[in-house]
Amino acid sequence: MARKHHLLFIFVTLMYWISLYIYVPILSPYLESMHISYFYVGIVLGSYGFMQILIRLPLGILSDRMRVRKPYILLGMITVTLSCILFAAGADPGWALAGRAMSGVAASSWVAFTVLYAGYFAKEQTTHAMGTISFLTVAGQCAGMVASGWLAGSYGWNAAFWTGAVIGLIGLAAAFGIYEPREGVYREPIRARDLTLVMKEPALLKASVLSILAHIVLFVTMFGFTPSYALGLGASKNDLSLVSFAFMVPHALASLYTGRWLAPRFGVWRVLLIGFALSSICTLAIPFTRTLGTLMLTQALNGFAQGLHLPLLMALAIRTVDQEQRATAMGFYQAVYALGMFGGPFIAGWINESFSLAGGFYFAAIAATAAVLLGFLWRRSGAAPEQLPKAGKASF
Repeated sequence: MARKHHLLFIFVTLMYWISLYIYVPILSPYLESMHISYFYVGIVLGSYGFMQILIRLPLGILSDRMRVRKPYILLGMITVTLSCILFAAGADPGWALAGRAMSGVAASSWVAFTVLYAGYFAKEQTTHAMGTISFLTVAGQCAGMVASGWLAGSYGWNAAFWTGAVIGLIGLAAAFGIYEPREGVYREPIRARDLTLVMKEPALLKASVLSILAHIVLFVTMFGFTPSYALGLGASKNDLSLVSFAFMVPHALASLYTGRWLAPRFGVWRVLLIGFALSSICTLAIPFTRTLGTLMLTQALNGFAQGLHLPLLMALAIRTVDQEQRATAMGFYQAVYALGMFGGPFIAGWINESFSLAGGFYFAAIAATAAVLLGFLWRRSGAAPEQLPKAGKASF
C-alpha cells in the first residue's frame, strides 16, 4: 500500500474527528446557558447515540452489499459539516437537538472508515490496524476538544461551531482522493442467513455488551457532564480545554500501545479488566473532587483506562469475521454500543434532575463495575481467546 494513501486517509480521519468533537466539551455548558433542564440536556446529548442505533447497522449492511466504503465516508464528512452549521444557526434548544442528531448521522459513517482502513492490512494485522485507527480517533478528538474551550472562551460559543464546519469542508474535499482497495472478485450479496450468523458470533456479542457499558461511562463523564461539573468548581471556558487535554492525551497513548504491546504481553482479558476497574474508581471519585486539579487527575486516569479497553473491544468485534462481512459486524457492534451513547446521557440527565450531577456519575461508575464482573465471568469461562494475534509490521 502506497504511503500517500495512508497519509491521506489519516488526514481525512483527523478532520472528521476534529469537526465531530470540536464542540463536545462546551456542549453541556452551552445547553445549560439556555436555562434548560438536565433532563432535556440528556435528551440532546443522547440523540447522538439514538441516531446511530437507527442508522449504523443498516449502513454497514448496505456497504457490504454494495462492496464500497468511500461513498459513506463522503456522507460522513457532509453530515459532520452540516451538524456544526445547525448548531451555529441559533442559540435555541431545537437547533441544538437537530445539530446533535445530525452529528449522530455523521458518526454512523465511522463503520466505513474502520472497515476501509482494515482493508489496507492483512487479516492477521487486524489488531494493529484497529489500534492505529483508535489512536487517530483519539488524536482527532483531542485536537478538537482542546481547541473547543479556547475558541468558546475567546470568541464565543459559535466560534467552535463555525470552525468545525470549515474543518469538515476541508476534510470533505480531501476525502474525494481516498484510495479504496478492491476486495477481490465479484461475490454474492450477503443473505439474511449470513447476517444472522454474523450477529450470533460470540466474540462480537460479548465485545458489544462490554462496549455498551464503556460508552455509558464515556458519554456520561468527559463527553457528557464532566465539563458542567468543572464549571461548577469555578473553571472558565478556557479551562475546559485543559480538562479535555488531561483526559485525551493519556487516552491517545493508551489506545496506541494497548493492542501493540500491552495485550500481547499481559492478555486481552487482564487488560480489559484493569481498564474497567480503573475507570470505575475514577468515575466514582468525580463527585468527591473539590478542585480543578483533582478533577483533571481523575480525568487523566479515566482517559488512560478507557484507552486500555476500547481498542481491544473493537478488535474482538471483527477478528473472527470474514472480510466481506466485516462492515456488517462493525455496523452491528457500533449500533449496539450506541445504546450506551444514548442511554447513558439520557438516564444520567434524568438522575441529575433529581439528585444533582453526582447521581449521574454514580450511575456511570456502576456501569463500569458491571463490565468488570462480566469480563471476569467470561474470562473464567474461556468464552474468548486470552490473546489476540500479534500485530505485524505495516509501514505508512
